[in-house]
Amino acid sequence: MSTERSSNLIKHPGQTSVPSLENRSDFSLNITDCTQVVVPEEVFFTVAAAGILENLLVLIAVIRNKNLHLPMYFFICSLAISDMLGSLYKTLENIFIILCKMGYLTRRGDFEKKLDDAMDSMFILSLLGSIFSLLAIAADRYITIFYALRYHNIMTLRRALVILAIIWTFCAGSSIAIALFSYEAATVIPFTILFPLMMFFILCLYVHMFLLARSHAKKIASLPTSTVHQRTNMKGAITLTIFLGVFLCCWAPFVLHILLARFCPHNPYCACYMSIFHVNGTLIMCNAIIDPMIFAFRSPELRSTFKKMFCCARSNWNW
Repeated sequence: MSTERSSNLIKHPGQTSVPSLENRSDFSLNITDCTQVVVPEEVFFTVAAAGILENLLVLIAVIRNKNLHLPMYFFICSLAISDMLGSLYKTLENIFIILCKMGYLTRRGDFEKKLDDAMDSMFILSLLGSIFSLLAIAADRYITIFYALRYHNIMTLRRALVILAIIWTFCAGSSIAIALFSYEAATVIPFTILFPLMMFFILCLYVHMFLLARSHAKKIASLPTSTVHQRTNMKGAITLTIFLGVFLCCWAPFVLHILLARFCPHNPYCACYMSIFHVNGTLIMCNAIIDPMIFAFRSPELRSTFKKMFCCARSNWNW
């Protein structure tokens, strides 16, 4: 998925040679005056490492604090794993590029093509995992707000784990299929359509959620502690809104790049946009850094767990 590997023409059995996504990015420089924006590899490694460490802290915090063993935090862990995969993909890709430059790997060998497919599959798994994790969090918040009194009966821990198992099984199978048959338009088009379709569905869920939240609050206002509970639920909905906004800002530019590379690779305007391929890749990794910050800022329980972890680590170091 990197521009450095774009000089290759990916050949598949029974198919004519077709340019890879990055090949189109480099080829686009021949038909536009736009200069390709290159992000240093050191920046990629730094951002990727920070994203992996931050999301790993989220996973450790949820595992260590039994009070966080709730469906909502399990869905948040699923999103954290997706972010880690995105950062890990970019790290492995840069290592692959460095090894190619040093001559330890070739760019047209069978092993390298399989490794490339594995990394592409990891990237797609990260994207699909993020989309469906956000969808699961949105559904969880919806049930929390509109079925507050029945929430613990509807969304049990066991059901949450089953949902996550189904999500990741589907995402893993889809990512492998898309990576292996990415040269087929019938594969690329559904993949690119899935992103706006799922985002539109989540957006509709939000609109419905906020339109009915006020009227629903009035109905349960007479119940004890309902006001506090409703505020907590709405805070969770606002947090999810922030997640969605950050996800769109970080992933939408790259998905748009995929669409342009598929449908108008020779258009000068499309080619000019594709010259910022590295910037779009960096935005994906920035998503992995921003999400844990949102976790810590919006969740007092998670923030308290982080403080205890760091204080414990500091005391052990002093000892």
